[in-house]
This record gives sequence, structure tokens and C-alpha cells, in this order.
Amino acid sequence: MHDIIPGILEKDFSEIEKKIELVKDFAKIIHIDIIDGKFAPNTTFLDPKPFEKYTFPSSGQALFFEVHLMVENPVNYLEPFAASGFKRFLGHIEKMSSQEEFVAKGELYGEVGLVLDADTPFDNLKVNLEDLDCVLVMGVRAGFSGQSFVPEVLEKVKKIKEKMPIPVEIDGGIDDLSIVKAFNAGVERFVTTSFLFEGNPFDNYQNLLSKIR
Repeated sequence: MHDIIPGILEKDFSEIEKKIELVKDFAKIIHIDIIDGKFAPNTTFLDPKPFEKYTFPSSGQALFFEVHLMVENPVNYLEPFAASGFKRFLGHIEKMSSQEEFVAKGELYGEVGLVLDADTPFDNLKVNLEDLDCVLVMGVRAGFSGQSFVPEVLEKVKKIKEKMPIPVEIDGGIDDLSIVKAFNAGVERFVTTSFLFEGNPFDNYQNLLSKIR
């Protein structure tokens, strides 16, 4: 199963909502980037509460949201985002006090995955891959959208797949060229931010989908 996942990295909820409205009719999953200014020199909208309009709608089907935690001690963000209806929790290991604690608590709320920044070695993963629902590999240095894809990160994807057939997600620099390289390396989920929202998001989504069929 392969998924194209719209990624949203914004400072204001009004901008987030505009993008959700653009993709909610065709995207099965929406990826929300959270940055606290401590993990990377950038900040985003941090309050999970307004998302309840989409995760707990008064009518219609709830959307599946995953949160990408580019923060210090991401375990502290699990409970509030779960309470607001998020279903998948992706935490960076670089400023994580305990990978085991994050995974154990995340499993109580939904699907849980660990994230490796572009320059973080695969060997820095200290938990058993069998305890994870997925691994997210960054295709760029975490913190800002619009960067160019770093193909060397795909070696980490191959190492993960050699260990076990766990779903691998990639985020950063995904466009109609890099998605093919990531797909050939074994990636199943492709987060696309800048490329998707430049022009018509539905047309760009279909373009990316055609590259992995």
C-alpha cells in the first residue's frame, strides 16, 4: 500500500485550514508539522485544539491526521494531540529523552513511529523495529519546507528494509522526480509539502500518484 500524504507546515491556523480544505476531498492522510523553535530555528502553530473541526466533525467522515513532532521531548505532545483526534504520532529521536517511553506511550493513543533527520544514522534507532508502526526518514534537514531532496538518505531506507518489512515514510523534497527514487528504495508513504501546493494540489497529487503506479 502506497500513500501520497499532503504535508502542512504553517505558523497560523488560518493558513493550515486553507490547505486542509484544498486536500481533504482526495487525501486519505494529512501530515501536520510541529516545530517548537528548540529542535530547529523555526516555529509553527502548536495548538492541537482547532484541528478537532476535522478530526471530530459534527457531520461527515473524520480525516486521518498524523503529527510530525520536530520538538524537544516529543513525548510531552502525545496526550494533547491524541485528545484532539490525531491518529499517528511521529517523533524525532534527536531531542527525545527516551525512545522506549515515546513508543510505549504513543501506542496507547494510536500508531507510533520514530523519525530520523537527514544526517542522523540508522544505528541511532535504539528500539526494536517490531515495536513501531513505521519509520519516517527525512529527505532534507528538518525544520523548513522547500528544500532540495538529499538522495543519500535512501541508504537508511534500504537498511530499515533489510531489518524488517516495516512501512517507511519519507518527508522533505518530495516531487515528481525524487518520489521515483524513494519508491525504488522501498518507501511506501510520501509526504509532499511545497510541490503539492504549488499550483493545483489535486493535479499535483495525481501526478505523484502516477509515478508510483
